[in-house]
Amino acid sequence: MKRPALRRTPGVRAPLLLTVPALLAVAFLMLPLVGILARTSWGDLGAHLTAEPTTQALRLSLLVSLWSLGLSLLFGVPLAWLLARVPFPGKAFVRSLVLLPMVLPPTVGGVALLLAFGRRGLLGPWLEDTFGITLPFHTSGAVLAATFVAMPFLVISLEGALGGLRPRYEETAASLGASPVRVFLTVTLPMVAPGLIAGAALTWARALGEFGATITFAGNLPGTTQTLPLQVYLLLQESPEAATSVSLLLLAIAMVVLIALRGRWTGTPGDHQRERSAPRPEEPVGAAPDVLPEPPAYVRDEAARDALGKAPGHVLEKAPQERWPLHADVTGFTRLTLAADPGTTIAVVGPNGAGKTTLLRALLGLTPRAHAALRLGDSDVTGLPPHRRGVAWVPQDGALFPHLSALSNTAYGLRAHGVPRTEARHEAQAWLDRLGVGHLAHRRPGQLSGGQAQRVALARALAARPRLLLLDEPLAALDQTTRAHVRHTLRRHLAEFGGVCLIVTHDPVEAVSLADRVLVLDDGRVLQDEPPAEVTRHPRSPWVARMLGRNAWPGTATADGLELAGGGHLVVAEPLAPGTEALAVIAPEAVSVHREKPTGSPRNVWPGTVREITSGGSRLRLLITSDRAPDLVAEITPQAAADLGIADGTEVWTGVKATEVTVVPL
Repeated sequence: MKRPALRRTPGVRAPLLLTVPALLAVAFLMLPLVGILARTSWGDLGAHLTAEPTTQALRLSLLVSLWSLGLSLLFGVPLAWLLARVPFPGKAFVRSLVLLPMVLPPTVGGVALLLAFGRRGLLGPWLEDTFGITLPFHTSGAVLAATFVAMPFLVISLEGALGGLRPRYEETAASLGASPVRVFLTVTLPMVAPGLIAGAALTWARALGEFGATITFAGNLPGTTQTLPLQVYLLLQESPEAATSVSLLLLAIAMVVLIALRGRWTGTPGDHQRERSAPRPEEPVGAAPDVLPEPPAYVRDEAARDALGKAPGHVLEKAPQERWPLHADVTGFTRLTLAADPGTTIAVVGPNGAGKTTLLRALLGLTPRAHAALRLGDSDVTGLPPHRRGVAWVPQDGALFPHLSALSNTAYGLRAHGVPRTEARHEAQAWLDRLGVGHLAHRRPGQLSGGQAQRVALARALAARPRLLLLDEPLAALDQTTRAHVRHTLRRHLAEFGGVCLIVTHDPVEAVSLADRVLVLDDGRVLQDEPPAEVTRHPRSPWVARMLGRNAWPGTATADGLELAGGGHLVVAEPLAPGTEALAVIAPEAVSVHREKPTGSPRNVWPGTVREITSGGSRLRLLITSDRAPDLVAEITPQAAADLGIADGTEVWTGVKATEVTVVPL
């Protein structure tokens, strides 16, 4: 069978002005390596590499480089973490000190070490008199010299990896009950492992090839400080062919390290781009069942976990559920007092920048912008770190740990609280099943669609058994059908939840269907804190009114209505006291649309122009602009639009009855 000819993908053609110098640069870098290969005595290569001085130098080089790597890990990892995460005075100076050995001539570094740790140096006499330690002309001196020049590679590589790691992963782990040490070992370290491995490999390779600082500070003593690079230096004078063979060995080691690091650990732009652009599996059809299963007993009742491992058929009586009322005094950017009984769900709404996420992070103890004096039940948790507060958090992006499967992610909080592994995984699987993603338990977050990942994040938070549950737009990534299923599951769980739940949302359906109260924020202040029905009838925020699909016009009350802030006058049936700042709310369906100026009952009539037409279920929504009133949204049927000949740009008249206007004092 004849294979079709491969077609080259058209790309950017390199300009000749750049190609020629680039090729010359490649040739310049290649020629020395080719020189080593061309001058190597291949027949004597084995004899040269197995000679006693060479094997002795190789053993010493491995010893020195491994000790150097160990010291670099011991001191470099904490230093990299401080540079990446902790602000402190003189941070730029410390980073410059780290970079200095990378640009300093190695022999100068050796002289500096000699003046610091030599027998006549700053610390040398004290080390010798107190501990009997002499570093120059000793193997430990070679280790110190190699560490001095090689450790910066580890620090810089790991600092970059830590700087690229979003703190939200570690904050989420803390909210699930993981201590700082556990967070570092189970989240931070695995996620920066590629950067750590790359830095460690480069550090080891640099220590293996160190020459200048070693010969200056530790000398060139066979069996003591004479490493392979120093052996090459001596062989060049005595046996150039042997020096070439040993140089080839060092070259091969360096190339192996670089090839092993390429892409897999250090990564290339193409690799990362392909990973980001790779399509995730779509939500499988039927993944979320029409009727979600009831949670097992060990999920509904925490006391049932003690029954695991008992004989089959053992039945536990349901223990009384602990209750955790909430009381919080929040100060800072977001200022409010929040109190709620157990089982209360509060929807937090408001425009971007209103302080919604800041409120959640204050309750977690994760932001300096606001501080929360927080009581959960009988416990004052204000002074406790995030992992001991019993507050679980689902951030907007879910923040699933990419190195763990969906099942391990969901079991993370349980394991952090000391639940045995088997029981934690069993309970985690039940939560995944309950949210319709149990069949994806073996997948990692990178293999999940956005909606699937969000459901796993929600299962992880619910499985952690929190006292306070904070959800930052938990259903935003779900399609409408899946959102309805998950909303149903969440509503059932919250009905049995013994704590308080705060849900940040921009969806009025979520606010109405899930919440017992709606907390409206704007610029960190509370505008309204009432049941959903009251907020729906009398919204006190233009943003909330628009979120609910209503026209909202702020203004100042007059004797017969409202002088609008955007220009114009609105007549209302029940005017407020003159001078009162108020908000007029008009439902889109209360706006009548005409081609000619209406006569009759409407007290508020304006000419306007249709600027946008959108479909909203069985009705059309028209955006109508006017120079006599603020922009107005009206709803009409498609048949009415056809009868009126409505199109984009059509000149119309709008009318609103005074009795259809609700005025709310601000």
